[in-house]
Amino acid sequence: MEVSVLNIKGQDTGRKVTLNDAIYAIEPNDHAIYLDVKLLMANQRQGTAKSKERSEVSGSTRKLGRQKGGGGARRGDINSPVLIGGGRVFGPKPRDYSFKLNKKVRQLARRSALTYKAQENAILVVENFTLEAPRTKSMIEIINNLKVSGKKSLFVLPGADKIVYLSARNLERVQVMAASALNTYKVLDADVMVISEGALDVINGNLTK
Repeated sequence: MEVSVLNIKGQDTGRKVTLNDAIYAIEPNDHAIYLDVKLLMANQRQGTAKSKERSEVSGSTRKLGRQKGGGGARRGDINSPVLIGGGRVFGPKPRDYSFKLNKKVRQLARRSALTYKAQENAILVVENFTLEAPRTKSMIEIINNLKVSGKKSLFVLPGADKIVYLSARNLERVQVMAASALNTYKVLDADVMVISEGALDVINGNLTK
């Protein structure tokens, strides 16, 4: 699949790049995508939720009433879960939500997500660029030139570029990230991907190993 290379003014440079069919033209695997997104979400969970069980609630252990004949549920002390202020049954405890996912499955998920974007013609390739100083106005001009204004845009650069990142930080529907940090969720969440030429090489290197 060939894609025209644009400059940051939105003009066609007359050059084309070929997107690797092993990354952008595979048979998408939806289950791999689901697992990779689930992994990302699970790793972001703090897992610190905690509630007190009856043995942890402060209160007397004196038996409140006789075992039978009261006409209601059996209950022992004031910490019983059937009483207001008592302990909770099977409440949450601190835990680690992360799980293991094989590297090849994660790569398959990223390739599947990129394939979907290629099928939607939602990938733009631009020349490598940087900005002289952090200016939101400069980033807005680039977005308008590329005709992606109003769309949720993901700019993928060859490496971390603090100036470009700071220029886009105040724009609600624009994100900037290095190609090495690209993940399935970010690809699917974007309406359009703007990938620099250098980032294509990094993506090829990471997803064809």
